[in-house]
Amino acid sequence: MAYDLITMGRIGVDLYPLQTGVPLPQVSSFGKFLGGSAANVAVAAARLGRRSAVITRTGDDPFGTYLHEALRDFGVDDRWVTPVPGLPTPVTFCEVFPPDDFPLYFYRQPKAPDLEIDPHELDLDAVRDARIYWVTGTGLSEEPSRTATLAALAHRNRTGTTVFDLDWRPMFWTDPESARPFYTEALKHTTVAVGNLDEVEVATGVREPHAAARALLDAGVETAVVKQGPKGVLAVNSKGESAEVPPLPVDVLNGLGAGDAFGGSLCHGLLEGWDLEKIMRYANAAGAIVASRLECSSAMPTPDEVEAALTAGAVL
Repeated sequence: MAYDLITMGRIGVDLYPLQTGVPLPQVSSFGKFLGGSAANVAVAAARLGRRSAVITRTGDDPFGTYLHEALRDFGVDDRWVTPVPGLPTPVTFCEVFPPDDFPLYFYRQPKAPDLEIDPHELDLDAVRDARIYWVTGTGLSEEPSRTATLAALAHRNRTGTTVFDLDWRPMFWTDPESARPFYTEALKHTTVAVGNLDEVEVATGVREPHAAARALLDAGVETAVVKQGPKGVLAVNSKGESAEVPPLPVDVLNGLGAGDAFGGSLCHGLLEGWDLEKIMRYANAAGAIVASRLECSSAMPTPDEVEAALTAGAVL
């Protein structure tokens, strides 16, 4: 049976301080959580009842074992999560200064295993048959992951829905200009592009939301989703439909997982065949719920929680 969603990209262990508003040198205790954008999006979709899997790699170490166990506990298929001997599973620390300051510290040296995805090891039939296939900009930052990502996109050849999470992380690239050619190539095989203002600017050279959405459509996608932070989200498609939806009111505790919750809910709405505005409202609500919680993966909401937030008009 084909998967509802297969994601491909980053995975790791998130170590989040259990004290908020405290600088990292003074933090005395941390919570351990599954992390990484591709893994979190798969978890978010699974929480909404979708059959999801992730293609990625970990270290051959206890943290890698933990990630396998966490994925299974969340209902995400881990058959394509393989170990890389000699490379440690990545660890990410953050600081939590609500409402809008959450510095990240990535420990991905000498190289992250999720950048060692080999194109020859991909199950291309499963990639092609998935109802939604999701890739990230980070997966384009180094070889062999770059070739594997582009090969999977080319093999899928826009079958079903193919989502490109622009996922710009400047610490993984020399500069935006070095990333843009690979983003351009990926967009040729993409039906949906998702990114914030920084990310759409990297992909298109344009920052103004409506112009950036148009540039993404001109690059070949069918639907462009531009996240505008406090101004909400803009979605435009090639049929001439558009929706601009404000954020759901929320007391932010940790905004780091909100984008991944948004992504998993976006996939859920696309699979349901909802119109753009309903998808954006649902995804906004899911993101707001996670922003109100400390963790990311284990904070992903259920359908009942999303519906309750939409009914209330806020995250309570």
